[in-house]
Amino acid sequence: MHYATLLLAVLPSLAAAAGKLGFALGAKNADGSCKTTNDYIEDFKVLAPHSTIVRVYAAGQCNTAAAILPAAKKDGVQVVLGIWPDVEESFQADKAAIVKYAPQYAEQVYAITVGSESLYRGNFTGKDLMAKIQDVKTATGGKFKVGTADSWNKYQDGTADPLINGGVDILLCNAFSYWQGQAIKNATASFMDDIGQAFGHIQARNKKIELWVGETGWPTAGNDYKAAVPTLENAKTYWETATCAAVNWGYNVFAFEAFDEPWKPKSIGQDGIEADETHWGVWNADRSAKWDVSC
Repeated sequence: MHYATLLLAVLPSLAAAAGKLGFALGAKNADGSCKTTNDYIEDFKVLAPHSTIVRVYAAGQCNTAAAILPAAKKDGVQVVLGIWPDVEESFQADKAAIVKYAPQYAEQVYAITVGSESLYRGNFTGKDLMAKIQDVKTATGGKFKVGTADSWNKYQDGTADPLINGGVDILLCNAFSYWQGQAIKNATASFMDDIGQAFGHIQARNKKIELWVGETGWPTAGNDYKAAVPTLENAKTYWETATCAAVNWGYNVFAFEAFDEPWKPKSIGQDGIEADETHWGVWNADRSAKWDVSC
C-alpha cells in the first residue's frame, strides 16, 4: 500500500475536519537582536488572519517566554514553548523560564516540547529523552501537554518508541521533501509518504497521543539540494499542494517558518552540503507577503 494511502487508512479520525495551521516562529529580528513583546505583537498582526498558534524553540533564550506570552495573551494566540535539552545549561534555563511564566499565562501555553530533532542528531536515546520529558512534566505539575519534536524517520524506525510508550502527550513530526532532495513535482507525495510512515507507526502503538506535523516548508532562495530547487514559485506550489492540502485534509501542521531569518549563519549538514535556512519564511523578514497565504 502506498504510504499516502496508508496515512488515510490508519488516521480516519484526523481527517474528519480541517486541521490547525500553525507557524514556527523565530526568537530574533532580522538583525539578530532578540524580539521584544512589541515585536511579537507585530508578528501576530500578520499571522492572525491565518493562524492563532505558534511554536518557539527555547523558552529561556532571548527571554522568549517572558516576551512572547504577554503578546500572545493580548492577541489570543497560543504558544508551544520549547526546551533545548541538548546542553544541560539550556535545559535548565528553558525549564526555569517555563516554570516561571507558563502558570501566569496558562491559557496561552498550548504545549511544551522538550527537544527539537534531538533523536535525529543522536544527542539522546529515546529512553534518555523520555526522562527529560518526565522531568519537565513533574516540574510543571502535570498542568501542560508535554512531548517532543523530531524528524519523521525517528518515529518510523522505532527510535522514539520509548516516548510513544512512555506517556508523552503530544508529538511533532518534521518532514521536509526539500531535504529529501525531491524535485517539486514529487514533493507532496514524498511529504505524505514520510508523515504516513511516522503517524502510522505512532498510532499503531498509542492512539492517545496528539499528532502534529512539527515542521514542513520550502525555501524561496538559497542553494539547490540535489533535485530540490529553492524558488518563490516552488515554495508557493509546496505551500498550496502540501502544507495547505494537509491542513484541509485534517492534519495539524506547523509551517516552517513564519518569517525569513537573514541573521542565521549557514551550516553544514550531515552529508557535508551547506544548509541555508535564511529564506524559509512564508513571509519576508520585513513581514511583507511572498504570496497569498490563504489555504
